[in-house]
Amino acid sequence: MDQVTALELKAALTLAVARPEAARALLDAVRARVDAETAELVRAWAAPRAGTDSGELIRSLSAALAEQAAARPGLAGELRNWLGGIPAMPLPDVANSVDGGARVQGAVVQAHGIHGGVHIHPAAPVPARTRVVPRQLPPVPAHFTNRERELAALHRTATASPGAPVLAVISGPAGVGKTTLARRWLLGLADAFPDGQLYADLRGHSGSEPARPGELLGQLLRAVGEDRVPADLGEQSALWRSATAGARIALLLDNAVSAAQVRPLLPGGSRALTAVTSRGRLSGLGMDGAAFHPLGVLATHEAVELLRRRIGADRVSREYEAALSVARACAGLPLAVCVAAARVAARPRQPLAAMAGALDGRGGKVLDALRVEGEYAVRGALDTSYRLLPPEQARGYRRLGLAPVPLLSVEVAAEACSLPGDEADHLLDELAEVNLLEDLGPDPRTGAGRYRFHDLVKAHAGQLAADHDGPADSGAAVRRVVDFYLSAATEAETLLTPSHRILPRRYARIPAQRPPFTDAPGALRWLDAERAHLMAALRTAAERGWDDTAWMLADAMFPLFLRLRPYDLWIEAHQIGLAAARRAGEKEAEGQMLTSGGAGLRNAGRHDEAVDWFGQALAVARERTAALEGGRGPVPGAEGRDALTAARRAEAQALHGLGQSHRLAGRLTEATRYFRLALPLREAIGYRRGAALTRICLGDVALADGRPHEALPHLAAARTDLLAEGDPYDAARALAFLGQAALRCAGADVSAVEAAESQLAQALAEFEETHSPHWQARVLEMLGEAAQERRDPERARSWYEQSLARYETVSAPDVRRLEERLRSMGSG
Repeated sequence: MDQVTALELKAALTLAVARPEAARALLDAVRARVDAETAELVRAWAAPRAGTDSGELIRSLSAALAEQAAARPGLAGELRNWLGGIPAMPLPDVANSVDGGARVQGAVVQAHGIHGGVHIHPAAPVPARTRVVPRQLPPVPAHFTNRERELAALHRTATASPGAPVLAVISGPAGVGKTTLARRWLLGLADAFPDGQLYADLRGHSGSEPARPGELLGQLLRAVGEDRVPADLGEQSALWRSATAGARIALLLDNAVSAAQVRPLLPGGSRALTAVTSRGRLSGLGMDGAAFHPLGVLATHEAVELLRRRIGADRVSREYEAALSVARACAGLPLAVCVAAARVAARPRQPLAAMAGALDGRGGKVLDALRVEGEYAVRGALDTSYRLLPPEQARGYRRLGLAPVPLLSVEVAAEACSLPGDEADHLLDELAEVNLLEDLGPDPRTGAGRYRFHDLVKAHAGQLAADHDGPADSGAAVRRVVDFYLSAATEAETLLTPSHRILPRRYARIPAQRPPFTDAPGALRWLDAERAHLMAALRTAAERGWDDTAWMLADAMFPLFLRLRPYDLWIEAHQIGLAAARRAGEKEAEGQMLTSGGAGLRNAGRHDEAVDWFGQALAVARERTAALEGGRGPVPGAEGRDALTAARRAEAQALHGLGQSHRLAGRLTEATRYFRLALPLREAIGYRRGAALTRICLGDVALADGRPHEALPHLAAARTDLLAEGDPYDAARALAFLGQAALRCAGADVSAVEAAESQLAQALAEFEETHSPHWQARVLEMLGEAAQERRDPERARSWYEQSLARYETVSAPDVRRLEERLRSMGSG
């Protein structure tokens, strides 16, 4: 007997969940044939209105049933019989023909004739998605010293007003230990915040532009499960407050520069605790209820204790006077003490007095001045540590200080320093060993190691590079890092959106380092983890006048924008890229920036701006076409034909984008006109996938305009072509619309309704395989709409509740819309 697979079970369970007779049949089929845990899953699935956990429940149940059926032939037979009772009928008005030795398993939908041997094998089941509670605070160094008085004051702040949100501002000079104190405080309260502890670096004094609130809100929203982040800052802030309302979270906003930078990031609700660190007092946050905790330097005896913990009690006891001199020279600043201690610890045979002498040789700077102007003390300690570095490490330190990104990976270090990867890894370890870099451990998304400079240390390294290496050498180091990001993003683009990869790439020097991923899932994880660095590289390229690199980076980042939808970054990147392409006189790149950027504006809901961008793209494309044709027919030669094809493809893309923008704005007549102009252009140049995408849009518009019969042939043809083109995601979109059209055409024909619902169930299973929760939710909503149109409120409610569960992971606006729909339906 054929094996019963989790994939076909998942499709059938999704379809049958709203059918009481199918639920009863499954209960009867598995009675006494499954273990107690699986039996409980079946009962939960069959219960009326299984609720918002039904998506996870179906995945768990299908996997459990498939696993047990593999070992129990009797159960497999019963499940096979039960599956036979769940209709899986062919598409309406489409001839189905499968010739040759064909073996088809699961809920399969055929959209056109196929001739030849066909073998369709189910993909492995997708594991259930579980929300990971964010625990983002870096650990506290083992040598953390004292600060008992400050910790007690912070504890009093946290407990002063039960039931009210807590906002604490820890301020003080650079290097005084603000971040370490905040981390120590919050990590000690971990049990009080079961919904997570979040961290954001506001980069207020990093030497580059402070982090923008929109960038940080995107990071925080994604950390709490909100993957679809709106582009507008006000909407982002409102969504953040909604997402954290009632949540028991602690948030560390590190290195803030102003109250205005902090305010949009404050969580909603009354159960959150926010700690802010800053060199400034941020008195403007007083109106937000902040408690202020200025942090002073360590007393001399405390600095000696910190030194003792770093280099050993015996060594300090033997040379106590020298230890006092080191502590005083460091002006009570923990950063300076740690830098000096790391150098002493690395030279166990060198007298402590040697470090004291090195720190004291600063040209008569009085200690009181050092205490007030703490940066001098840090600089003195850094100068001493730098002078003791071997030449190659000193060179690497300078180069790393130039990297235009806040966190350093092995690949970035290797490019900045022109080193092989293993030598760059060793350099990072050595600099962390002497406290010039902080080792942050592996990134939770990619597993790659991460290091960072304190902002004073980075400024010190950068200044040394300017003094020793000159502008040409320093500029080349920055360029190598930017080119690495361009190369890695291009590789990710090739893996994730190969059809988008049409523009050239040029490098000052081809990067030696390969990207740290080898497949599409790894590429997407890397893009997610590196989005802030990619944007930093893009901005750096534009600021330095590397215009080709700027627009190429914006182009290469497209799969990040398409898959993860950070609308603010999508729009900003293409605004920068468009300006760069125009400065460079690159017409093809200008058109690509306009169409890709227009898509970002359209998806962000800024439809009229999108229409303007696509209109400009159309004008650029037609200008290119006219120049190539010259009024005398196609340009001769293969190169000319390729250029003309590219220009026509860009023209069709602009027309398609105009149609989509008008569709989302509700202007169906205009949308249809532009799609009908785009379709023959795409067909004429042999762009089969593009033509199929336009057919999906024509089908969608016909559905929205109440013409489902006109939608069917467009959608069936699109499904066939997209399957042939190897595009499972868009093929599933075509199938979803096809099922929706078939439902609207079915009327009271029960068998036609069941066939259409089977198509939607198959589309849902395919979206599970492509990890597309937004479309999973949309298909379930389509099923709910169809049931509501047939005046079946119970079934509609069941579908809507399942849809709501999927939307909750990706789209707050859709959650609110669907919750309102459920409320309007009443209790049923």
